Amino acid sequence: MAKDVEAAAGHGEYAVKDYTDPPPAPLIDGEELTKWSLYRAAIAEFIATMLFLYVTVATVIGYKHQSDPNVNPTDAACSGVGIVGIAWAFGGMIFILVYCTAGISGGHINPAVTFGLFLARKVSLIRALLYIIAQCLGAICGVGLVKGFQKAFFVRYGGGANELSDGYSKGTGLAAEIIGTFVLVYTVFSATDPKRSARDSHVPVLAPLPIGFAVFMVHLATIPITGTGINPARSFGAAVIYNKDKAWDDQWIFWVGPLIGAAIAAAYHQYILRAGAVKALGSFRSNA
Repeated sequence: MAKDVEAAAGHGEYAVKDYTDPPPAPLIDGEELTKWSLYRAAIAEFIATMLFLYVTVATVIGYKHQSDPNVNPTDAACSGVGIVGIAWAFGGMIFILVYCTAGISGGHINPAVTFGLFLARKVSLIRALLYIIAQCLGAICGVGLVKGFQKAFFVRYGGGANELSDGYSKGTGLAAEIIGTFVLVYTVFSATDPKRSARDSHVPVLAPLPIGFAVFMVHLATIPITGTGINPARSFGAAVIYNKDKAWDDQWIFWVGPLIGAAIAAAYHQYILRAGAVKALGSFRSNA
């Protein structure tokens, strides 16, 4: 385990702050399957993702209904929450739900986040797979609730499904998902870095806040391109319930893009910013 010492100035004195990197999670931890904490965490991920999809997809459907010229012919363009409001719904719900579940499951609510943390050895393979299953099931249930409560609007206004917008190539859509997910997962790593927490312990930083803002900003940039996925469970849940060919034809973009973006973010943070590659090389040379 790496251990560093950071000094923080305060009231004319230096207060020493220690931090210790947690040990890497085992690849496969069979003992984990016997612990209630694993299943409690999976339930938390399921409920959080269900609530996330319910509120956000309902916001999308509501906006499309309010801005429908057939419903509001005089002022359709200025009706509803708009793209900014939709972005706030996604970012705000992530802020709320990460805050609520961080102490139980880590507050992933996104298979891409779980995948990135797995690559960084923050969670085991068993936990990662259980989380991803719970997230996808939660997403399906969340979108199912929206359809159950407002079926006519749901079908008429696209079910909140992610699809590549007209005029954009699949390569552009894939790049948007890769970059958007990189921003999100990079923010997750930075906001939860134990070294940063020790170094900046005198600065109160609420980790869910920058994570929610990252989701908000990415939505502003990519809603016109793909409707913004950056969360395979979100895209999968909407596709399952909406179940139209276009949503399924584009579905691979919303899995491949986020997983690549998460992998790049994990590698960048662990091996460049945290100098994991340099430390590993130094350890190898010292043992040679």
